[in-house]
Amino acid sequence: MKIIAIGRNYAEHAKELNNPVPTTPVIFLKPDTAVLKDNKPFYLPDFSDDVHYELEVVLKICKEGKHIAEKFAANYYDEIGLGIDFTARDIQSKHKEKGLPWELAKAFDNSAPISIFLPKSDFEDLYNLNFELKVNGESRQVGHTKDLLFSFEKIISFVSQYITLKKGDLIFTGTPQGVGKTNRGDKLEAWLEGKQLLNFDVK
Repeated sequence: MKIIAIGRNYAEHAKELNNPVPTTPVIFLKPDTAVLKDNKPFYLPDFSDDVHYELEVVLKICKEGKHIAEKFAANYYDEIGLGIDFTARDIQSKHKEKGLPWELAKAFDNSAPISIFLPKSDFEDLYNLNFELKVNGESRQVGHTKDLLFSFEKIISFVSQYITLKKGDLIFTGTPQGVGKTNRGDKLEAWLEGKQLLNFDVK
């Protein structure tokens, strides 16, 4: 499986990082070695002094597809969950200044904690979902899928023009505003529509 992540998919997050609001989806990849499951602890890497949390709604692809029309894209995912896109912001900033790829800042081991996945049929309206991240009990990120710049179907259709999607692939759909530094000793908890899906420690 592969992780396809969408950058700058909430306008306020793009603004907080002084990035332009995109007119087409911004795509980057994480390898399967980035996945961290079962609420296991996240260990801060030695190579960064500024790792940021970014909470995202995650789609799980349920069948193979390429060149998918947007009107059919909803048939290609059947479950959703939450994930954290941990980002070494100091490394990312240095690479952006030089016009280099972000992978070292985004794709490192265990940089993608994921929750369990729930059937999308459990949710009445996928574009009226609330999700929240608390750090040490304090609310840091509150997101609403109604604020997505690019819908889930638009993302799937767009990505599939370039990259074949396969069953089990994960799509991180973007983070809302409120990202910030992660510190040793932090406890991260995240909810989707009031259901706690993530609860893990940073070491």
